[in-house]
Amino acid sequence: MSDELNGKKVAFLATNGFEYSELTQPWDEIKAAGAEVELVSLESGEIQGESGGEPKGDPKPVDKTVDQVSAGDYNALVLPGGLANPDTLRTNDKAVQFVRDFFAQHKPVGAICHAPWVLIEAGVVDGRTLTSFPSVQTDLKNAGATWVDREVVCDEALVTSRTPDDLDAFCAKVIEEIAEGKHEEQTT
Repeated sequence: MSDELNGKKVAFLATNGFEYSELTQPWDEIKAAGAEVELVSLESGEIQGESGGEPKGDPKPVDKTVDQVSAGDYNALVLPGGLANPDTLRTNDKAVQFVRDFFAQHKPVGAICHAPWVLIEAGVVDGRTLTSFPSVQTDLKNAGATWVDREVVCDEALVTSRTPDDLDAFCAKVIEEIAEGKHEEQTT
């Protein structure tokens, strides 16, 4: 256990259908580094993760809803992937605005797998370099991003990765960016 994130508060934005390991491993590692973590979702109660399209693990209790929070409450944001999770989030105006506000406030954001769909909807990828699950690359390119096939990409505190296979690199880079704090070039 380290203390490099002591005093930091990190939001995880997810809903049903999140890729189980893409929430749980970053959650555990960021918490172990000393940060307070909260699960933010569209509704109160619990959300269910998946792996390969099948339910996985115990449901996760929601700490707050997007109606109850603002980016100002947190030092950073993590967006787990999965297929259904980001697809649902990107259709919710409050969730999209919550994401956009982290960029407006120059705060670190981590997004893995299909989660960059939410970044596209928030209008924050134009001119940025990212990676994602391969099937999202055309969407990112069409939104003005440069897509690269690497396990982790960091563009001014925006950390992206492709799949659960990249989680070790993703978690390490997200923790590093959260520890560094705000980045003035991290903007909408």
